[in-house]
Amino acid sequence: MTWAGGYGRYLQPNFSNKAVKHLSVIAFTHKTTSLKDLSRFFLHEENQDERLQKLKALTGLTELLYISTCNRIEFVIYHTSVVDHNFLKSFFKNFREDWNESEISFAVKHAQVFENDAAVRHLMEVASSLDSMVVGEREIITQVRNAYDRCKQAGLTGDSLRLVIKNVITTAKQVYTETKVGENPLSVVSLAYRKLRSLEVPVNARFIVIGAGETNGNLLKYLAKHGYKNFSIFNRTVSKAEQLAESFNISGQTIKAFALDELASFKNGFDVLITCTSSPQAIVTGNVYSALLNNDREKKILIDLALPADVHHEVISGNDVQYIGLHELKKEAEQNLLDREAEVKAAGRIIDEGIEEFHGQFRTRKVELKMREVPQKIREIKTKAMTDVFATEINSLDERSKEVLLNVMDYMEKKCISVPMIMAKEIILSTSKM
Repeated sequence: MTWAGGYGRYLQPNFSNKAVKHLSVIAFTHKTTSLKDLSRFFLHEENQDERLQKLKALTGLTELLYISTCNRIEFVIYHTSVVDHNFLKSFFKNFREDWNESEISFAVKHAQVFENDAAVRHLMEVASSLDSMVVGEREIITQVRNAYDRCKQAGLTGDSLRLVIKNVITTAKQVYTETKVGENPLSVVSLAYRKLRSLEVPVNARFIVIGAGETNGNLLKYLAKHGYKNFSIFNRTVSKAEQLAESFNISGQTIKAFALDELASFKNGFDVLITCTSSPQAIVTGNVYSALLNNDREKKILIDLALPADVHHEVISGNDVQYIGLHELKKEAEQNLLDREAEVKAAGRIIDEGIEEFHGQFRTRKVELKMREVPQKIREIKTKAMTDVFATEINSLDERSKEVLLNVMDYMEKKCISVPMIMAKEIILSTSKM
């Protein structure tokens, strides 16, 4: 089932008897939650694994996957609980122990919950960018895969979510391959670049770049391709800033790397400031921005693609700036969706097929897991027969007869293990086609 938070208001019932069970997605996206409020659910990389481990244990989850992008936070859970109002209250209380009742109620009210088949469909739409602020944004499939890899490495996921994400990624790739949904994609990065170009920034403009992650790296590729050369890159880990700077080390370019704690003492001036980090607090505060200006009175352009925002609101309200943030880009993204409606429908049909394929794989895997004990049980029966039930009769046989009997028992053991598994798979496949 799919329902919005706020006491179980259903949006899209799904009572398919083929549905995968015990899978839920608790989602906060740009569609239901303001970009500012999304930051409430952001986990900093430094303690993300530890906090998710604790959440998983306290909430009694079997598996947990955390997905965080610039316009969504999602919790994918495999569990045995009923995801109702009480579950959500407990979940968010354990997610943030410092939250009061008002903050917990906010989370419950704004959560979208997708269950079973609807959860699989939602994840496929996310990875295919159909649920993105910018439809056709290919970065999301990598973000989903990276989120899974991280949670798997942390021991948060298991076999069920492995199979879910495997099918999600496969279906998303098929959407990008067989439709034009990703043709000439307008990602958040490309929208930010288009906005910047519309401001007619000269190619000799001086750029301060805060953060050396994938988003800033992609934006710098756009800028370098179109002749911009003067970049000063700041990052908490200076080696990553140096690595990004080195990747654009082309003749005629001025690209320097600095540690983030050198930002406030930077006196070389700037015309454009680009920032996208995973910091839970604003990096460009009023004091930092004032130091960067160094009495410069010219209007500046600020591009903030971080969630939560890296630029403090006092900087925007108290200075002469052209601010480009995620909220400002959302309007252009809405037009993008209108332009791609036909391809979205085609992608939806591929997702329908992907869900049917997933049903068969998931049911087969469930049987495989259930039958893991079959080989051991059969070996135990054989051993008991040989050493206990028929021990006297067997001991009376000559060595040649014993050898023949053992070969017969070994043959029967292998067949008794393989035949039930094959029959079970055949039954599942024939049932799934009905």
